[in-house]
Amino acid sequence: MASSMSKGATAQETPASGGKTFFGHPRGLATLFMIEMWERFSFYGMRALLVVYLISGGPDAKDGGQGGGLGMTEGNAVAIYSVYLAMVYLLAMPGGWFGDRVWGPRKTVVVASGIVMAGHLALAVPGEPTFFLGLLLVALGSGLIKANISTMVGQLYDGPQDPRRDGGFTIFYIGINLGAFAAPLVIGTVGQSYNWHLGFALAALGMALGLVQFLIGTRHLSPASSTVPTPLAAEERRSWLRKGLIWLAVAAVFYTGVVLSGSWTINWALVPITLLGLIIPIGVLVRIKRDRELSAVEQTKVSGYIWFFAAAAVFWMIFDQGGSTMSAFAEVKTADTIFGLQFPSSWFQSVNPLLIMAMAPVFAWLWLWLARRDREPNTTLKFAFGLVMIGASFFVFVLPMQMASDGTKVSPLWLVSIYLIQTTGELCLSPVGLSVTTKMAPAKYASQLMGVWFLAVTAGDCVTGLLSIAGVDLSGPGVIALEATAAVLAGLAVFTYRKKVEALMADVH
Repeated sequence: MASSMSKGATAQETPASGGKTFFGHPRGLATLFMIEMWERFSFYGMRALLVVYLISGGPDAKDGGQGGGLGMTEGNAVAIYSVYLAMVYLLAMPGGWFGDRVWGPRKTVVVASGIVMAGHLALAVPGEPTFFLGLLLVALGSGLIKANISTMVGQLYDGPQDPRRDGGFTIFYIGINLGAFAAPLVIGTVGQSYNWHLGFALAALGMALGLVQFLIGTRHLSPASSTVPTPLAAEERRSWLRKGLIWLAVAAVFYTGVVLSGSWTINWALVPITLLGLIIPIGVLVRIKRDRELSAVEQTKVSGYIWFFAAAAVFWMIFDQGGSTMSAFAEVKTADTIFGLQFPSSWFQSVNPLLIMAMAPVFAWLWLWLARRDREPNTTLKFAFGLVMIGASFFVFVLPMQMASDGTKVSPLWLVSIYLIQTTGELCLSPVGLSVTTKMAPAKYASQLMGVWFLAVTAGDCVTGLLSIAGVDLSGPGVIALEATAAVLAGLAVFTYRKKVEALMADVH
């Protein structure tokens, strides 16, 4: 698939469009495909190392305390991982706000790419302070990028009813997973087998390559990508700056007091972030819903969108444990050889994107084939199926967990099968969710509602983070089975009330 994508990057003439296209889609999709691929290469490379690096040298590692990492327990590592991912997606909301009101999507992506590079370089410097600084910078930069890249993809098409739109987002999704597939094999191998910090430095290089490509290819993007839809007035700028400085001062005084009192622990940072990750999405949706400038149809669509938001939160709560609970299980309780080949546990992080690249074209073709026959499942049915599949994957996960309870190393094929089930659900929910967000977003909140979509990930990860902070053992079969049950029940609820949700979607199908 990687070779075919490289060929696709060469523009082709099509009689239908009279211009250069990328797999029959606007040429700008190639530019956005490539920067997203390199940004995901840097992001997923660091993600593949994160939990393993945190527990290396600690009581839950298999290296006997000699691994050169930060030596944390698995519970603390999962909590930090969950909060870090929550921050990335939480910051997608202000990222969308910057795109809508300050810099425009294109400039926001350029600035954010530089921040991501700085974050990975900070991670490349040994030491706990630089590690957490690097996490903060990568989260900030990734959050700024996410909503604006997806918005620019939507801007390439002729409105919500363009029949190429879902297919375009699916191709874009392949770019995400091409970078995510290569990253653990390159960055994971270098970091886990040679030097942790050299691996983090390679992630910075990947982001630099993506930025250069983006700057070269901006001429193919929609002109709307460089405009600010609703720019801040001068007084609004001063007001936002004043509020930001006040909150910054309050936080600085509060945490200075905590440190001086000698009561500081990492939970003083983790708990507020996880609570904000649950409170902010609700507050944002309420604020948009109560905006009197929205038309009646826009108000109705926002009401319908809340269903998709809640469903996605449940989905990502389980799915994102692929890099935490499942990553720790892979490192400690899974055999590291298959068919005679020995490999680092970070390679498991390449399984999902590999399956995405193999299966996404099939799903894209399937949706179009069914659409031509007026038999394509609508968005609600796709979401319901995605939730049932993610729940089923954790029911399967219970089996190898029980097998490994006596110290037995289970076959890697168990995790591969779990990723296969999760990938099937992901392809029914994630690219479709991106597309339906751009379709249902009020014009005033185009980038911001895309940020709200990513806040669903924040909400799901914050639930996981709070459970870990509270001492819940997420690696226990009972908790895994409970999460699986919750996902299946959520899928059945979406299916049961699908007619109500479809009525709220108005002209979106």
